[in-house]
Amino acid sequence: MRIISRKTLREFWEKHPTAQTGLILWYTRVFNSEFQSFIDLRQVFPSADLVGNFTVFNINGNNYRLITYIDYQYQIVFIRAVFTHAEYDKENWKNDDWFENS
Repeated sequence: MRIISRKTLREFWEKHPTAQTGLILWYTRVFNSEFQSFIDLRQVFPSADLVGNFTVFNINGNNYRLITYIDYQYQIVFIRAVFTHAEYDKENWKNDDWFENS
C-alpha cells in the first residue's frame, strides 16, 4: 500500500523516540501489504479499530495511537495524526475535516 506520508511518522518519533520502532514496524507491514478491506487488515493488526471512517492503530503496546484514513480501492493510507494515548483521549483528532462519524 502507498502511505502518505512517512514524514508525519518521522516528526512524531523525533519528539517521542520510544515510538520509532513501533512506527517503523507499522509502516513496513502496511507498505508491504495489499489489504482489500478492514477484515483483511485485522488479520495483521488485530487491535486496529474503526472509529467513524478512520482506522486507529495502537502503537507500542497502546502507548501511542496512529489515526489513518484508508482507501482500499486505490491502496492508499493517509496518515492523519499520531498521538500519545493521553493526547488521543482528548478526542481533538475528531475535529479533522476528513473525519465522519457514522
